Amino acid sequence: MVNSQKDYISVTVLFIVNLLNYVDRYTVAGVLTQVQTYYNISDSLGGLIQTVFLISFMVFSPVCGYLGDRFNRKWIMIIGVGIWLGAVLGSSFVPANHFWLFLVLRSFVGIGEASYSNVAPSLISDMFNGQKRSTVFMIFYFAIPVGSGLGFIVGSNVATLTGHWQWGIRVSAIAGFIVTIALVLFTYEPERGAADRANGDSKDTVITTNTTYLEDLVILLKTPTLIACTWGYTALVFVSGTLSWWEPTVIQHLTAWHQGLNDTKELAPTDKDRVALYFGALTTAGGLIGVIFGSMLSKWIVTGWGPFKRIQTERAPPLVSGGGALIAAPLLLIGMIFGEKSLVLLYIMIFFGLTFLCFNWGLNIDMLTTVIHPNRRSTAFSYFVLVSHLFGDASGPYLIGLISDLIRHGSTLPKDQYHSLVTATYCCVVLLLISAGLYFVSSLTLLNDRRKFRMEMGLDDIQSKPIRTSTDSLERIGSNEDVASSRL
Repeated sequence: MVNSQKDYISVTVLFIVNLLNYVDRYTVAGVLTQVQTYYNISDSLGGLIQTVFLISFMVFSPVCGYLGDRFNRKWIMIIGVGIWLGAVLGSSFVPANHFWLFLVLRSFVGIGEASYSNVAPSLISDMFNGQKRSTVFMIFYFAIPVGSGLGFIVGSNVATLTGHWQWGIRVSAIAGFIVTIALVLFTYEPERGAADRANGDSKDTVITTNTTYLEDLVILLKTPTLIACTWGYTALVFVSGTLSWWEPTVIQHLTAWHQGLNDTKELAPTDKDRVALYFGALTTAGGLIGVIFGSMLSKWIVTGWGPFKRIQTERAPPLVSGGGALIAAPLLLIGMIFGEKSLVLLYIMIFFGLTFLCFNWGLNIDMLTTVIHPNRRSTAFSYFVLVSHLFGDASGPYLIGLISDLIRHGSTLPKDQYHSLVTATYCCVVLLLISAGLYFVSSLTLLNDRRKFRMEMGLDDIQSKPIRTSTDSLERIGSNEDVASSRL
Protein backbone atom coordinates (compact mmCIF):
# COMPACT_ATOMS: atom_id res chain seq x y z
CA MET A 1 0.00 0.00 0.00
CA VAL A 2 1.07 3.61 -0.60
CA ASN A 3 0.25 6.64 1.59
CA SER A 4 -1.73 4.35 3.95
CA GLN A 5 -2.22 4.45 7.73
CA LYS A 6 0.23 1.58 8.03
CA ASP A 7 2.84 3.69 6.26
CA TYR A 8 2.31 6.60 8.63
CA ILE A 9 2.77 4.34 11.66
CA SER A 10 5.97 2.92 10.19
CA VAL A 11 7.44 6.30 9.34
CA THR A 12 6.64 7.60 12.84
CA VAL A 13 8.80 4.84 14.31
CA LEU A 14 11.51 5.54 11.73
CA PHE A 15 11.47 9.22 12.69
CA ILE A 16 11.89 8.40 16.39
CA VAL A 17 14.84 6.12 15.62
CA ASN A 18 16.39 8.83 13.45
CA LEU A 19 15.85 11.38 16.22
CA LEU A 20 17.53 9.11 18.76
CA ASN A 21 20.35 8.54 16.28
CA TYR A 22 21.26 12.24 16.31
CA VAL A 23 20.66 12.61 20.05
CA ASP A 24 23.22 9.88 20.66
CA ARG A 25 25.65 11.31 18.12
CA TYR A 26 25.90 14.60 20.03
CA THR A 27 25.55 13.56 23.67
CA VAL A 28 29.34 13.09 23.69
CA ALA A 29 29.79 16.63 22.33
CA GLY A 30 27.66 17.88 25.23
CA VAL A 31 30.10 16.39 27.76
CA LEU A 32 33.27 16.64 25.67
CA THR A 33 35.30 18.69 28.15
CA GLN A 34 34.49 16.13 30.89
CA VAL A 35 35.51 13.29 28.57
CA GLN A 36 38.78 15.06 27.77
CA THR A 37 39.48 15.51 31.47
CA TYR A 38 38.53 11.91 32.34
CA TYR A 39 40.79 10.38 29.67
CA ASN A 40 43.37 13.22 29.81
CA ILE A 41 43.30 13.77 26.02
CA SER A 42 44.06 16.73 23.73
CA ASP A 43 41.79 18.55 21.27
CA SER A 44 42.94 16.35 18.39
CA LEU A 45 42.08 13.16 20.31
CA GLY A 46 38.81 14.75 21.37
CA GLY A 47 37.97 15.26 17.70
CA LEU A 48 39.09 11.69 16.97
CA ILE A 49 36.13 10.37 19.00
CA GLN A 50 33.75 11.63 16.33
CA THR A 51 36.12 10.68 13.53
CA VAL A 52 36.41 6.95 14.40
CA PHE A 53 32.64 6.70 14.72
CA LEU A 54 32.14 8.23 11.29
CA ILE A 55 34.91 6.17 9.67
CA SER A 56 33.13 2.93 10.55
CA PHE A 57 29.84 4.57 9.57
CA MET A 58 31.30 5.32 6.14
CA VAL A 59 33.00 1.98 5.61
CA PHE A 60 29.84 0.01 6.33
CA SER A 61 27.50 2.36 4.44
CA PRO A 62 28.19 0.78 1.00
CA VAL A 63 27.81 -2.68 2.55
CA CYS A 64 24.44 -1.78 4.03
CA GLY A 65 23.44 -0.06 0.77
CA TYR A 66 24.23 -3.23 -1.20
CA LEU A 67 22.25 -5.37 1.26
CA GLY A 68 19.40 -2.87 1.35
CA ASP A 69 18.86 -3.13 -2.41
CA ARG A 70 18.74 -6.95 -2.27
CA PHE A 71 17.41 -8.14 1.11
CA ASN A 72 14.76 -7.34 3.71
CA ARG A 73 15.45 -3.76 4.79
CA LYS A 74 13.48 -3.93 8.03
CA TRP A 75 15.68 -6.65 9.53
CA ILE A 76 18.85 -5.00 8.30
CA MET A 77 17.83 -1.96 10.35
CA ILE A 78 16.87 -3.97 13.44
CA ILE A 79 20.20 -5.85 13.55
CA GLY A 80 22.14 -2.63 12.99
CA VAL A 81 20.28 -0.70 15.68
CA GLY A 82 20.95 -3.55 18.14
CA ILE A 83 24.71 -3.30 17.45
CA TRP A 84 24.57 0.47 17.80
CA LEU A 85 22.83 0.42 21.19
CA GLY A 86 25.08 -2.29 22.62
CA ALA A 87 28.18 -0.31 21.64
CA VAL A 88 26.83 2.93 23.15
CA LEU A 89 26.09 1.23 26.45
CA GLY A 90 29.42 -0.59 26.51
CA SER A 91 31.43 2.58 25.83
CA SER A 92 30.06 4.19 28.98
CA PHE A 93 31.81 1.58 31.18
CA VAL A 94 35.34 1.99 29.78
CA PRO A 95 37.87 2.94 32.51
CA ALA A 96 40.06 6.06 32.28
CA ASN A 97 43.22 4.17 31.30
CA HIS A 98 41.63 2.48 28.26
CA PHE A 99 40.77 5.37 25.94
CA TRP A 100 41.59 3.16 22.94
CA LEU A 101 38.75 0.80 23.94
CA PHE A 102 36.38 3.77 24.18
CA LEU A 103 37.33 4.67 20.59
CA VAL A 104 36.78 1.09 19.39
CA LEU A 105 33.28 0.95 20.88
CA ARG A 106 32.39 4.36 19.47
CA SER A 107 33.41 3.01 16.06
CA PHE A 108 30.98 0.10 16.53
CA VAL A 109 28.24 2.70 17.00
CA GLY A 110 28.93 3.73 13.40
CA ILE A 111 28.30 0.19 12.14
CA GLY A 112 24.82 0.18 13.62
CA GLU A 113 23.95 3.65 12.40
CA ALA A 114 25.10 2.81 8.85
CA SER A 115 22.44 0.12 8.59
CA TYR A 116 19.65 2.49 9.54
CA SER A 117 20.66 5.74 7.84
CA ASN A 118 21.14 4.17 4.42
CA VAL A 119 18.06 1.96 4.38
CA ALA A 120 15.37 4.14 5.99
CA PRO A 121 15.15 6.73 3.15
CA SER A 122 14.69 3.89 0.65
CA LEU A 123 11.82 2.49 2.73
CA ILE A 124 10.15 5.89 2.91
CA SER A 125 10.44 6.43 -0.84
CA ASP A 126 8.52 3.16 -1.34
CA MET A 127 5.79 4.11 1.14
CA PHE A 128 4.89 7.60 -0.10
CA ASN A 129 4.79 9.57 -3.33
CA GLY A 130 4.09 13.08 -4.57
CA GLN A 131 3.22 15.75 -2.04
CA LYS A 132 3.07 13.31 0.86
CA ARG A 133 6.57 11.97 0.19
CA SER A 134 7.94 15.53 0.24
CA THR A 135 6.22 16.29 3.52
CA VAL A 136 7.36 13.03 5.12
CA PHE A 137 10.99 13.58 4.10
CA MET A 138 10.87 17.10 5.49
CA ILE A 139 9.57 15.83 8.83
CA PHE A 140 11.94 12.86 8.84
CA TYR A 141 14.93 15.17 8.54
CA PHE A 142 13.70 17.38 11.37
CA ALA A 143 15.53 14.76 13.42
CA ILE A 144 18.90 16.20 12.39
CA PRO A 145 18.65 19.63 14.06
CA VAL A 146 16.23 18.56 16.79
CA GLY A 147 18.21 15.44 17.72
CA SER A 148 21.52 17.28 17.60
CA GLY A 149 20.22 20.04 19.84
CA LEU A 150 18.67 17.59 22.28
CA GLY A 151 21.95 15.66 22.34
CA PHE A 152 23.83 18.65 23.74
CA ILE A 153 21.13 19.39 26.30
CA VAL A 154 20.50 15.80 27.40
CA GLY A 155 24.16 14.82 27.58
CA SER A 156 25.24 17.82 29.63
CA ASN A 157 22.28 18.01 31.98
CA VAL A 158 22.03 14.28 32.71
CA ALA A 159 25.77 14.27 33.45
CA THR A 160 25.30 17.14 35.91
CA LEU A 161 22.27 15.55 37.59
CA THR A 162 24.03 12.22 38.09
CA GLY A 163 27.52 13.57 38.69
CA HIS A 164 28.96 11.27 36.00
CA TRP A 165 29.39 12.10 32.30
CA GLN A 166 28.86 8.40 31.46
CA TRP A 167 25.16 8.66 32.25
CA GLY A 168 24.93 11.47 29.72
CA ILE A 169 25.52 8.93 26.92
CA ARG A 170 23.82 5.92 28.55
CA VAL A 171 20.44 7.61 28.46
CA SER A 172 20.18 7.32 24.67
CA ALA A 173 20.97 3.59 24.80
CA ILE A 174 18.25 2.99 27.39
CA ALA A 175 15.68 4.83 25.27
CA GLY A 176 16.96 2.99 22.21
CA PHE A 177 16.04 -0.46 23.49
CA ILE A 178 12.42 0.66 23.83
CA VAL A 179 12.44 2.09 20.30
CA THR A 180 13.92 -1.14 18.92
CA ILE A 181 10.86 -3.04 20.14
CA ALA A 182 8.63 -0.57 18.28
CA LEU A 183 10.80 -1.06 15.18
CA VAL A 184 10.11 -4.82 15.32
CA LEU A 185 6.39 -4.49 15.97
CA PHE A 186 5.24 -1.50 13.94
CA THR A 187 7.36 -1.27 10.78
CA TYR A 188 7.12 -3.38 7.62
CA GLU A 189 8.94 -4.03 4.34
CA PRO A 190 7.11 -2.26 1.45
CA GLU A 191 7.29 -3.43 -2.15
CA ARG A 192 10.20 -1.81 -3.94
CA GLY A 193 9.09 0.92 -6.32
CA ALA A 194 5.45 0.69 -5.22
CA ALA A 195 5.14 4.43 -4.75
CA ASP A 196 6.70 5.18 -8.13
CA ARG A 197 4.35 2.71 -9.83
CA ALA A 198 1.33 4.30 -8.14
CA ASN A 199 2.68 7.70 -9.16
CA GLY A 200 2.95 6.91 -12.88
CA ASP A 201 0.38 7.11 -15.62
CA SER A 202 2.10 4.56 -17.84
CA LYS A 203 1.14 0.90 -17.77
CA ASP A 204 4.71 0.05 -18.74
CA THR A 205 6.29 1.37 -15.53
CA VAL A 206 9.58 -0.47 -14.99
CA ILE A 207 10.42 -1.38 -11.39
CA THR A 208 12.88 -4.26 -11.75
CA THR A 209 16.36 -3.97 -13.29
CA ASN A 210 18.79 -6.58 -14.61
CA THR A 211 21.96 -4.62 -13.89
CA THR A 212 24.82 -5.86 -11.72
CA TYR A 213 26.18 -3.95 -8.72
CA LEU A 214 29.12 -2.66 -10.78
CA GLU A 215 26.79 -1.56 -13.57
CA ASP A 216 24.64 0.24 -11.00
CA LEU A 217 27.70 2.15 -9.78
CA VAL A 218 28.61 3.17 -13.33
CA ILE A 219 25.06 4.44 -13.93
CA LEU A 220 25.16 6.42 -10.68
CA LEU A 221 28.52 7.95 -11.61
CA LYS A 222 26.93 9.10 -14.89
CA THR A 223 24.23 11.01 -12.98
CA PRO A 224 25.64 14.57 -12.70
CA THR A 225 22.96 15.75 -10.28
CA LEU A 226 23.91 13.03 -7.80
CA ILE A 227 27.63 13.83 -8.07
CA ALA A 228 27.28 17.61 -7.70
CA CYS A 229 24.72 17.30 -4.91
CA THR A 230 26.90 14.78 -3.05
CA TRP A 231 29.95 17.04 -3.02
CA GLY A 232 27.91 20.14 -2.24
CA TYR A 233 26.38 18.32 0.72
CA THR A 234 29.83 17.07 1.75
CA ALA A 235 31.14 20.62 2.13
CA LEU A 236 28.06 21.50 4.21
CA VAL A 237 28.48 18.43 6.41
CA PHE A 238 32.12 19.37 7.09
CA VAL A 239 30.94 22.76 8.33
CA SER A 240 27.90 21.57 10.31
CA GLY A 241 29.77 18.62 11.82
CA THR A 242 32.73 20.75 12.84
CA LEU A 243 30.61 23.50 14.36
CA SER A 244 28.33 21.06 16.17
CA TRP A 245 31.32 19.25 17.66
CA TRP A 246 33.55 22.18 18.63
CA GLU A 247 31.34 25.25 19.04
CA PRO A 248 30.10 24.40 22.58
CA THR A 249 33.75 23.97 23.62
CA VAL A 250 34.64 27.27 21.91
CA ILE A 251 31.91 29.05 23.88
CA GLN A 252 33.09 27.43 27.13
CA HIS A 253 36.64 28.70 26.48
CA LEU A 254 35.25 32.18 25.75
CA THR A 255 33.18 32.15 28.96
CA ALA A 256 36.19 31.06 31.03
CA TRP A 257 38.31 33.79 29.38
CA HIS A 258 35.73 36.47 30.19
CA GLN A 259 35.62 35.24 33.81
CA GLY A 260 39.41 35.58 34.10
CA LEU A 261 40.02 31.87 34.73
CA ASN A 262 43.41 30.29 34.03
CA ASP A 263 41.93 27.06 32.67
CA THR A 264 38.54 26.14 31.21
CA LYS A 265 38.52 23.13 33.56
CA GLU A 266 37.86 25.64 36.37
CA LEU A 267 34.57 26.69 34.76
CA ALA A 268 31.60 25.92 37.03
CA PRO A 269 29.34 23.00 35.99
CA THR A 270 26.37 25.39 35.90
CA ASP A 271 28.13 27.52 33.29
CA LYS A 272 28.88 24.44 31.19
CA ASP A 273 25.25 23.36 31.41
CA ARG A 274 24.12 26.83 30.38
CA VAL A 275 26.33 26.70 27.29
CA ALA A 276 24.96 23.27 26.35
CA LEU A 277 21.38 24.45 26.92
CA TYR A 278 21.74 27.63 24.87
CA PHE A 279 23.66 25.99 22.04
CA GLY A 280 21.28 23.02 21.97
CA ALA A 281 18.26 25.33 21.88
CA LEU A 282 19.77 27.43 19.08
CA THR A 283 20.65 24.32 17.09
CA THR A 284 17.15 22.92 17.48
CA ALA A 285 15.33 26.17 16.70
CA GLY A 286 17.61 27.17 13.83
CA GLY A 287 17.46 23.70 12.33
CA LEU A 288 13.68 23.48 12.50
CA ILE A 289 13.20 26.91 10.97
CA GLY A 290 15.81 26.17 8.31
CA VAL A 291 14.32 22.82 7.28
CA ILE A 292 10.76 24.17 7.18
CA PHE A 293 11.52 27.43 5.44
CA GLY A 294 13.94 25.81 2.97
CA SER A 295 11.34 23.21 1.97
CA MET A 296 8.52 25.75 1.77
CA LEU A 297 10.61 28.22 -0.22
CA SER A 298 11.44 25.46 -2.71
CA LYS A 299 7.74 24.61 -3.06
CA TRP A 300 6.74 28.25 -3.56
CA ILE A 301 9.35 28.75 -6.30
CA VAL A 302 8.42 25.48 -8.05
CA THR A 303 4.71 26.33 -8.09
CA GLY A 304 5.16 30.06 -8.68
CA TRP A 305 3.12 30.89 -5.59
CA GLY A 306 2.42 34.59 -5.00
CA PRO A 307 5.51 36.80 -5.35
CA PHE A 308 7.56 33.86 -6.66
CA LYS A 309 5.63 33.60 -9.92
CA ARG A 310 8.27 35.53 -11.86
CA ILE A 311 11.06 33.18 -10.76
CA GLN A 312 9.07 29.94 -11.02
CA THR A 313 11.36 27.00 -11.84
CA GLU A 314 11.63 23.25 -11.31
CA ARG A 315 15.28 23.81 -10.38
CA ALA A 316 14.30 25.32 -7.03
CA PRO A 317 15.55 22.55 -4.64
CA PRO A 318 19.28 22.85 -5.49
CA LEU A 319 19.00 26.62 -5.92
CA VAL A 320 17.49 27.02 -2.44
CA SER A 321 20.11 24.68 -0.95
CA GLY A 322 22.94 26.63 -2.55
CA GLY A 323 21.41 29.97 -1.60
CA GLY A 324 21.23 28.92 2.04
CA ALA A 325 24.93 28.01 2.08
CA LEU A 326 25.82 31.28 0.35
CA ILE A 327 24.01 33.37 2.98
CA ALA A 328 25.37 31.32 5.91
CA ALA A 329 29.01 32.00 4.96
CA PRO A 330 29.21 35.74 5.86
CA LEU A 331 27.08 35.22 8.98
CA LEU A 332 29.52 32.66 10.39
CA LEU A 333 32.45 34.88 9.41
CA ILE A 334 30.99 37.78 11.41
CA GLY A 335 30.57 35.50 14.42
CA MET A 336 34.17 34.29 14.19
CA ILE A 337 35.61 37.81 13.89
CA PHE A 338 33.52 39.66 16.47
CA GLY A 339 32.37 36.82 18.74
CA GLU A 340 35.05 37.45 21.37
CA LYS A 341 33.69 40.96 21.93
CA SER A 342 30.10 39.87 22.48
CA LEU A 343 28.84 36.42 23.41
CA VAL A 344 25.33 37.53 22.48
CA LEU A 345 26.46 38.45 18.96
CA LEU A 346 28.17 35.06 18.65
CA TYR A 347 24.97 33.24 19.60
CA ILE A 348 22.94 35.35 17.14
CA MET A 349 25.31 34.63 14.24
CA ILE A 350 25.37 30.92 15.10
CA PHE A 351 21.57 30.83 15.10
CA PHE A 352 21.10 32.53 11.74
CA GLY A 353 24.08 30.74 10.21
CA LEU A 354 22.67 27.33 11.19
CA THR A 355 19.20 28.34 9.99
CA PHE A 356 20.38 29.07 6.44
CA LEU A 357 22.81 26.14 6.49
CA CYS A 358 19.89 23.78 7.19
CA PHE A 359 17.89 24.82 4.10
CA ASN A 360 19.09 21.66 2.33
CA TRP A 361 18.22 18.99 4.93
CA GLY A 362 14.69 18.38 3.66
CA LEU A 363 15.63 18.65 -0.02
CA ASN A 364 18.68 16.45 -0.69
CA ILE A 365 17.35 12.89 -0.55
CA ASP A 366 13.92 14.00 -1.70
CA MET A 367 15.44 15.53 -4.83
CA LEU A 368 17.66 12.51 -5.53
CA THR A 369 14.70 10.10 -5.50
CA THR A 370 13.53 11.80 -8.70
CA VAL A 371 16.72 10.89 -10.60
CA ILE A 372 17.60 7.45 -9.15
CA HIS A 373 15.84 4.15 -9.94
CA PRO A 374 14.16 2.50 -6.88
CA ASN A 375 16.43 -0.56 -7.15
CA ARG A 376 19.54 1.62 -6.86
CA ARG A 377 18.45 4.00 -4.15
CA SER A 378 19.98 2.25 -1.13
CA THR A 379 23.27 1.97 -3.01
CA ALA A 380 23.14 5.61 -4.09
CA PHE A 381 22.27 6.81 -0.59
CA SER A 382 25.07 4.69 0.90
CA TYR A 383 27.73 6.33 -1.29
CA PHE A 384 26.12 9.70 -0.71
CA VAL A 385 26.66 9.06 3.00
CA LEU A 386 30.14 7.58 2.50
CA VAL A 387 31.53 10.54 0.58
CA SER A 388 29.82 13.22 2.66
CA HIS A 389 31.06 11.80 5.95
CA LEU A 390 34.52 10.72 4.76
CA PHE A 391 35.36 14.21 3.56
CA GLY A 392 32.88 15.98 5.85
CA ASP A 393 32.19 15.46 9.53
CA ALA A 394 34.47 12.41 9.89
CA SER A 395 37.60 14.36 9.04
CA GLY A 396 36.38 17.82 10.06
CA PRO A 397 36.41 17.61 13.89
CA TYR A 398 39.79 15.84 13.96
CA LEU A 399 41.44 18.22 11.47
CA ILE A 400 40.13 21.29 13.27
CA GLY A 401 41.28 19.89 16.62
CA LEU A 402 44.72 19.07 15.18
CA ILE A 403 45.13 22.56 13.69
CA SER A 404 44.01 24.07 17.00
CA ASP A 405 46.66 22.08 18.90
CA LEU A 406 49.36 23.28 16.49
CA ILE A 407 48.29 26.92 16.78
CA ARG A 408 48.16 27.18 20.59
CA HIS A 409 51.51 25.38 21.19
CA GLY A 410 50.32 23.58 24.32
CA SER A 411 48.86 26.63 26.08
CA THR A 412 45.92 25.90 28.41
CA LEU A 413 44.81 29.52 28.81
CA PRO A 414 41.15 29.89 27.80
CA LYS A 415 42.01 32.88 25.59
CA ASP A 416 44.57 30.88 23.60
CA GLN A 417 42.28 27.86 23.35
CA TYR A 418 39.46 30.05 22.09
CA HIS A 419 41.56 31.79 19.46
CA SER A 420 43.18 28.58 18.23
CA LEU A 421 39.83 26.83 17.65
CA VAL A 422 38.25 29.88 16.00
CA THR A 423 41.26 30.36 13.71
CA ALA A 424 41.12 26.70 12.73
CA THR A 425 37.45 27.00 11.72
CA TYR A 426 37.90 29.88 9.23
CA CYS A 427 38.10 27.26 6.47
CA CYS A 428 34.39 26.58 7.05
CA VAL A 429 33.49 29.88 5.40
CA VAL A 430 35.32 28.90 2.21
CA LEU A 431 33.66 25.47 2.20
CA LEU A 432 30.21 27.06 2.41
CA LEU A 433 30.97 29.05 -0.74
CA ILE A 434 32.15 25.89 -2.49
CA SER A 435 28.98 24.09 -1.40
CA ALA A 436 26.83 26.86 -2.85
CA GLY A 437 28.63 26.63 -6.18
CA LEU A 438 28.15 22.86 -6.40
CA TYR A 439 24.44 23.08 -5.65
CA PHE A 440 24.09 25.70 -8.38
CA VAL A 441 25.82 23.28 -10.78
CA SER A 442 23.36 20.51 -9.85
CA SER A 443 20.49 22.87 -10.68
CA LEU A 444 21.77 22.91 -14.28
CA THR A 445 21.70 19.11 -14.61
CA LEU A 446 18.56 18.28 -12.61
CA LEU A 447 15.96 18.40 -15.40
CA ASN A 448 17.96 16.30 -17.83
CA ASP A 449 18.61 13.62 -15.17
CA ARG A 450 14.91 13.52 -14.33
CA ARG A 451 14.09 12.92 -17.98
CA LYS A 452 16.52 9.98 -18.08
CA PHE A 453 14.91 8.57 -14.92
CA ARG A 454 11.41 8.79 -16.42
CA MET A 455 12.53 7.04 -19.57
CA GLU A 456 14.06 4.17 -17.59
CA MET A 457 10.89 3.86 -15.49
CA GLY A 458 8.62 4.02 -18.54
CA LEU A 459 6.98 7.22 -17.30
CA ASP A 460 7.91 9.49 -20.21
CA ASP A 461 5.35 8.30 -22.72
CA ILE A 462 2.79 11.06 -22.11
CA GLN A 463 4.59 14.34 -21.49
CA SER A 464 1.39 16.32 -21.44
CA LYS A 465 0.25 14.65 -18.23
CA PRO A 466 1.67 16.06 -14.98
CA ILE A 467 3.43 13.43 -12.89
CA ARG A 468 3.98 14.27 -9.26
CA THR A 469 7.44 13.83 -7.82
CA SER A 470 8.84 13.90 -4.35
CA THR A 471 11.23 16.79 -4.71
CA ASP A 472 8.63 19.27 -3.61
CA SER A 473 5.11 19.31 -2.32
CA LEU A 474 3.52 20.34 -5.60
CA GLU A 475 6.34 19.70 -8.09
CA ARG A 476 5.54 17.92 -11.36
CA ILE A 477 8.06 15.94 -13.32
CA GLY A 478 6.24 16.62 -16.56
CA SER A 479 6.22 20.39 -16.13
CA ASN A 480 6.27 22.76 -19.05
CA GLU A 481 9.78 23.87 -18.15
CA ASP A 482 11.07 20.30 -18.21
CA VAL A 483 9.36 19.63 -21.54
CA ALA A 484 10.89 22.76 -22.97
CA SER A 485 14.29 21.74 -21.66
CA SER A 486 13.98 18.31 -23.29
CA ARG A 487 13.32 19.89 -26.68
CA LEU A 488 16.51 21.98 -26.61
